[in-house]
Amino acid sequence: MRNYLKIVDKHRASTGSRFANSFLDGIFLQITFYIFVFIFGLAYAIIVGEPLDANTIEDDTKVNFSFMLVYFLFYFGYFILMEYYLGKTLGKYITGTSVISIDGNKPTIGQIIGRTFSRLVPFDAFSFLGENGWHDSWSDTRVINTKNYQSEKQTKSEIDTLGNKEFA
Repeated sequence: MRNYLKIVDKHRASTGSRFANSFLDGIFLQITFYIFVFIFGLAYAIIVGEPLDANTIEDDTKVNFSFMLVYFLFYFGYFILMEYYLGKTLGKYITGTSVISIDGNKPTIGQIIGRTFSRLVPFDAFSFLGENGWHDSWSDTRVINTKNYQSEKQTKSEIDTLGNKEFA
C-alpha cells in the first residue's frame, strides 16, 4: 500500500490538459506508424517488385496482421518507454504535465505497464469524467502539472530548512 500525498492530488492536471495529452500522443503515434508503413512500403516495392497498395494489404492476411502487431508494439513501446524513463510522453511535454506515483515518487515499471494496459479497457477515456481515470486509479499514479508541483515542493523544502545552520 502506497502512502497517498495530498500535494499530488492538489496539482492534478486539468481535464483539458489530459484531453490535449491524449490527442497529441495519438497524433504522434499515427505519424510514427505512417512513417513506418511508408518505409515498409518502399522496402516491399524494392524486394517484391510491385507497389504495396490498399488491395494488397487487405488481401494479404500476413501483411495486415504484421501492421496490427507493429502498431501495438509502437503503442505499448511509446507509453511504457516514455513514461517510465522520462515520466512523460511528447504530449505531456507540450502541456507541461508528467506522471508520478501517488506517493510522489517516480512510478515503477509495473505501474507504468499497468497504466498502459489499462488504456485498452473500453470507455477508459470516459472514466475521466469522474475524479480520476481508470488507468490512473488502477495503477496508483497521477498526471500532474509539473511546474506547480515542483514549485510547491521547493517551497515546502525551503520552509523545512528554515532555522537550520549552514556549515561551510
